[in-house]
Amino acid sequence: MRSKALIAALAAMLAIGVAAGIRSGTLARISIGFSAQAQEDAHHDHADHEHERRSAAETGHVHEAAHTHEEHAHDAHGHDEHDHDAHGHGAHEAVHAVSFTPEQLERLGIQVATATSGTLEAYAEFPGEIRLNEDALTHVAPRVAGIVREVNATLGDAVRQGDVMAVLESRDLADLKAEYLAARERVALRELTYEREIALFDKQLSPEQEYLDARQAVREASIELNAAGQKLRALGFSEDYLQALSNRPDAQLTRYTLIAPADGVVIEKHITRGEVLDEASQPFTIADLSTVWVDLEVYQKDLPRIREGQQVVISAGEATAPAVGQIGYIGPIVGEQTRTALARVVLPNPARRWRAGMFVTGRVAVDAVPAPIVVPKTAIQTMEDAQVVFVRGAEGFAPAPVLPGREDQDEVEIREGLRAGQQYAATGAFTLKAELAKGSFDAHGHAH
Repeated sequence: MRSKALIAALAAMLAIGVAAGIRSGTLARISIGFSAQAQEDAHHDHADHEHERRSAAETGHVHEAAHTHEEHAHDAHGHDEHDHDAHGHGAHEAVHAVSFTPEQLERLGIQVATATSGTLEAYAEFPGEIRLNEDALTHVAPRVAGIVREVNATLGDAVRQGDVMAVLESRDLADLKAEYLAARERVALRELTYEREIALFDKQLSPEQEYLDARQAVREASIELNAAGQKLRALGFSEDYLQALSNRPDAQLTRYTLIAPADGVVIEKHITRGEVLDEASQPFTIADLSTVWVDLEVYQKDLPRIREGQQVVISAGEATAPAVGQIGYIGPIVGEQTRTALARVVLPNPARRWRAGMFVTGRVAVDAVPAPIVVPKTAIQTMEDAQVVFVRGAEGFAPAPVLPGREDQDEVEIREGLRAGQQYAATGAFTLKAELAKGSFDAHGHAH
């Protein structure tokens, strides 16, 4: 750009010099000065051009290097992707079976069964309520009137047959004991008189009538003694007690003890010290809680399928484990309001977890349906949205997808995926599922 400006200025000066008659020496000096300046400008232009060229070359080298680096990185990345694809391909090669020794199977609780046919039971459910077994209830009542002096049992106490639950003081009892003692003394006296009359009669020292009267008196006294003894026996006194009664202190003539007539638990108590009781009083009630009644309400439509002896599964929610009992009684009357009949189950209750008043549900098997392949519900697991059964093969247990069908409380029908005769894990299937997942994790470093 500077060279073009100098050339234009020189042309103007030459034109002016010609017109003004400038000497050639002056023009020459001007030309020389312009040439030097032009050469200097040209040098500078060349230097600038060379600088621009080098800059462009360096810039081009940088771009090329960057491009080369990018291509290398791209190639390396492509190589990594290839390696990742190769690794990913290997990662999906999951473990397909798990194997255990017999000792491990036993320790892990894995039971092996053979696929076979079976029956599925159809159930009907009925509402019910727990009740005390009234056949095992015992009311403890005094057999003679008296005043309570001691109370030895209270609510919730476990008593055994023969335990003294309370002590009464009874005037009536004293009269009965006195009557018995007097009758026994009369018998003893009449027997002595009779023996004497026998001796006199044999010696013909006494008339026969006196002999007969003496014999009659003994028999009457014996009858009175027996009657007095029966009254005391009816009050619960034993024969040994009666035989030793004459040797007991007079203070014990009024003592009457309330004895537990059976083993059980005191569930009712209506007695206090100083209270007057009579024969109609019921101071204690004892219940044998080893069994309870379950009264089920059977709908009219289900009555033809219910019979005595059927097993019933009794449940009362998740907090109480189910129990099994048998129907022991079916009522002959259908209620007018409920249109249901009574079916009673006598349920064992050794742990006393079934309490009177609890609402329960009874499940009764009313029908049985055959199925070609039946497995327990514990054998089925879910893997990747599919239901599987772990089938035992040459390499161990492998999950086999199955198609379940009908089911009952414990078992399920297998329509597809399991053949008769195949061995499978009836229990412990969840453990096999976990071990299979663990094997895949250990083989590839991460789970799928």
